[in-house]
Amino acid sequence: MVTTRYLVGFDLAKLEKQVADFLVVGSGVAGLFAALKASRRGRVLLLTKNLLEGNTRYAQGGIAAAIGPEDSWQGHLEDTLIAGAGLCDEQAVTILVQEGPARIRELIELGAHFDRQDTAIALTKEGGHSRRRILHAGGDATGLEIEQVLANVVLATDNIRIVNETYAVDLITDQGHCYGVLGMALDGALTAYLAKATILATGGAGQVYAYTTNSPVVTGDGLAMAYRAGAEVMDTEFFQFHPTGLRIPGAPSALITEAARGEGGQLIDVTGRRFMPAVHPMAELAPRNVVARAIVQAMEDTESDHVWLDMRKITGIDLPTRFPTVFKTCQRYGIDIRHDLIPVAPVAHYFMGGIRVNYQGRTNVRGLYACGEAACLGLHGANRLASNSLLDGLVFGHRIAECAYHYRLHISDDYLLNLNLSAPKPSRMVEQAASYSEIRRAIQRLMWREVGLTRNAAGLAHARDELIAIGQQLAGPASRPEHLEVVNLQTVGLLISSAALLRKESRGGHFREDFPTENDSEWLKHIVLQGDQLTLVDQKRG
Repeated sequence: MVTTRYLVGFDLAKLEKQVADFLVVGSGVAGLFAALKASRRGRVLLLTKNLLEGNTRYAQGGIAAAIGPEDSWQGHLEDTLIAGAGLCDEQAVTILVQEGPARIRELIELGAHFDRQDTAIALTKEGGHSRRRILHAGGDATGLEIEQVLANVVLATDNIRIVNETYAVDLITDQGHCYGVLGMALDGALTAYLAKATILATGGAGQVYAYTTNSPVVTGDGLAMAYRAGAEVMDTEFFQFHPTGLRIPGAPSALITEAARGEGGQLIDVTGRRFMPAVHPMAELAPRNVVARAIVQAMEDTESDHVWLDMRKITGIDLPTRFPTVFKTCQRYGIDIRHDLIPVAPVAHYFMGGIRVNYQGRTNVRGLYACGEAACLGLHGANRLASNSLLDGLVFGHRIAECAYHYRLHISDDYLLNLNLSAPKPSRMVEQAASYSEIRRAIQRLMWREVGLTRNAAGLAHARDELIAIGQQLAGPASRPEHLEVVNLQTVGLLISSAALLRKESRGGHFREDFPTENDSEWLKHIVLQGDQLTLVDQKRG
């Protein structure tokens, strides 16, 4: 599948160079926390498209951790394993749930304020959780609180230098070593950002789909860059579709937090029938893949493009105070959640796949690390448990900084400044006929139609072939940020569709109409892609 190593031609001898001990790409919870921790060990460069724009700030529901008096890390572990549909790496999950409470305490010490009930931290419940263990801030603005706290601390840390409004083009590698990234400014100017350890925290890839809760900047850049550089990627067929995105014609697919169902909100179809109790014992709080597909079935049964979320019967809670983001978002479209039904439908939300890493965030490329949604170590399995994502960023952002310090390349600044690397300018193979925005929309529509919630062999093969053709159309040198993003979306789409075509079963976020059941005897495995090589890795047993 790899056709181009570098998206631009370059000669390091002729480029401006900036050097640090650690280079962090991305400024969500994982990137900010990793940068903060790495700054205690050396100089940090933090490269980001937009310091305060990404998925972290839009995380509404909260952050999961077993801190309640009736909870335990074992309970959190069990719920995560169940949600992951047999493909969670149990050691990774154990690390998450055991180390998570300490990272939460550290976050509070940095200044994060979580909502309280009397003197205790208030806890809510979300899909797949057997206990109330979700901490939240500002009602439903948890991600925003965490991002603001971490960003403020990072901005005040002398050992961290932020390079804002800059796009990572490609990893700079030589003989299996990563030495940093090529960065592109908004005007197309290139700079080499070089470091002894490079940490990718670029987030997921939700913009590959037409309907998504993801920020416009989340275009799978880290995954695509790493894949071009020879890194292994894993579990790319598993994409989570959130059950409840606001569905109003012409409106963005705003997230309606799962906590709304955790507090008693119910799903009903357009005829007024509540359908989830007949689908799963946990009803509206079943794992997300179960709820999302049940909604799609209800939409098909009623020939509608949405179902309703009913929050009107929630008692004992002031809805505008508990859910201010949802309240204001719906109010913008004339919906009062205290009295009106909310039209919702599934939307692309979270990528369980990513750059293959170990428990310390190391990839198979020396000097390259990844954490957060960009990474994959089997933590979330085939389906992420609600509110584990922010915790993932904290726990593994912490671990990766420690590992990167101990295993960083033992090289000097002079060595980096004198690297003698270059790459020829890619040659255009097919003249581009459409604008980058048009190609981006075409990829998004294709992925939603053929590689979305419901898949089959014919649709997946069609998507793969179309994406290959689009890749040929984009083969020329990338001169602008919008070109970079659409190339990365094409690459990610191809990785998702190729793995989904191979996995001939249904599991977690991957549902095949032509193979509608789980098949443990043949598919309790991970699909690992590296260049043109494909490997099936047996699932680790707990």
